[in-house]
Amino acid sequence: MFHEVVDDRGSGPDVDADEPAAAELLAAFETLVTEAASGVDGDRLVGEVGLTEADASAVRDGGVAALSLADAAAVLAAAEPGRDADAMVAEVRDHLLMGMATAVLDVDAIAARIDADLTGQEVQQALEGRTRLTLGQLAEILAVIERRKP
Repeated sequence: MFHEVVDDRGSGPDVDADEPAAAELLAAFETLVTEAASGVDGDRLVGEVGLTEADASAVRDGGVAALSLADAAAVLAAAEPGRDADAMVAEVRDHLLMGMATAVLDVDAIAARIDADLTGQEVQQALEGRTRLTLGQLAEILAVIERRKP
């Protein structure tokens, strides 16, 4: 779902189809997660989804940049019971890896082009799910990949 925001950006004078900005992607993620969270009871966000009280409050207020991809997917799955959070995360990771192959990018090239303070090894670990990937980092990585695709 998160990778689909690139395809759903639309068109028009305000949309640069060749250069999605990380801030633009993060704003789309924010809308997606905040709208989903508004349809889920706050106690359920904490109890079932596993968010902390602070994260649940931040998500409802639109603060999603520091939220992990896994937690954001869990919020979406809670709002839409037919969705599986683990499958959503795997789909995003697959999309990123396929995008890297299409754009001929390696993790070091991505690390050099993002504002997040991550090394190439840390980018690789995040993409593989061995370390936490926040929505802010996802937006930056996805923007780099999309700008480089032919």
